[in-house]
Amino acid sequence: MSASMRLHPVILAGGSGTRFWPLSRRRRPKQLLALASNLPLIAETAARLEGLCDTADILTVCGRAHAHSIRRLLPRVASKGILVEPVARNTAAAIGLASLVVRARDPNGVLAVLPSDHAILNRQAFHDAVRDAARTASQGPLVTIGIRPTRPETGFGYIKVGETHPKGARKVLSFVEKPDLAKAQSYLHSGDYLWNAGMFVFRADRMLEELQTHAPDCAAALAKIEPFVGTQGFARALARWFPECPSVSIDYAVMEKAEDLAVVPAELGWSDLGSFASLPDVRKADGTGNVVDGDVLFFDASRNVVIGQRTKPIALIGCSDLVVIDAGDAVLVCSRERAQEVRRVVEALEARGDERLL
Repeated sequence: MSASMRLHPVILAGGSGTRFWPLSRRRRPKQLLALASNLPLIAETAARLEGLCDTADILTVCGRAHAHSIRRLLPRVASKGILVEPVARNTAAAIGLASLVVRARDPNGVLAVLPSDHAILNRQAFHDAVRDAARTASQGPLVTIGIRPTRPETGFGYIKVGETHPKGARKVLSFVEKPDLAKAQSYLHSGDYLWNAGMFVFRADRMLEELQTHAPDCAAALAKIEPFVGTQGFARALARWFPECPSVSIDYAVMEKAEDLAVVPAELGWSDLGSFASLPDVRKADGTGNVVDGDVLFFDASRNVVIGQRTKPIALIGCSDLVVIDAGDAVLVCSRERAQEVRRVVEALEARGDERLL
């Protein structure tokens, strides 16, 4: 990055993490949990930015319910760096709001939008990828960071890449929905596809232009808020007009429709931590492939993910490929293969009105 270009990381800290029930709850969702290391995921995300930007330039977008916890977990992020949404409106509105704030502070500012709940094992590779993306984004394109696939994954969206972009990185030919296994295998073998990791880098003014073109309802609501950015009336304006933003993802609102797109291919040791089944990707397993946290005894058991209480032993005998989670007031047992379905439990609890366990 050039000395004149400032990078403004934006940590998106919304989301409920329903696939991590019973550990993840409404008041303490996935991004506030220490799943990949001893640090909560959002704190790990912020720590990963050290050496990449000025701490004062970090923004975090979150909901009211988690603002206090996030301020406590990110003490080095300035209070003005916590943008509290009055209502949840998905990623297009959150990113648009962050773009407004950055443009007011730094008209040429480049944003790096990062999920708060992913794991990245190779910090230096991450820094290199963000810097490469920022150099390209400073010239105008919207840039995404794509992960080189290591397996035929059906749980991720993909990015089809083309030739080298005139302003650096590679051209984005298209964003592709989650494929079936046969397509995922063909994507892996072709070498022309990357995993869509939901990391985007762009100039603030360019994103606001794209929202105006492709998501005018969202842009109109944000335009009403813009005069109040940096003033004492900001919170009031946000409460009044932010709810007018449609609830739509940035992928659908802008990225799938914009024309000047580039992608930086990267190998980061990345995991989206989509379910308990992904924990072996980022946590060390024992000699038989078990990932353990708590007081656990194994007898002829392998490839299990077990998280328990320090005061309550869990014993597994003759079990393989299970997820066993004891949260104190609730216990989950499922196969690793079906860990993505844990959200069904949350839906059932919601249907019967059991707020205590949500």
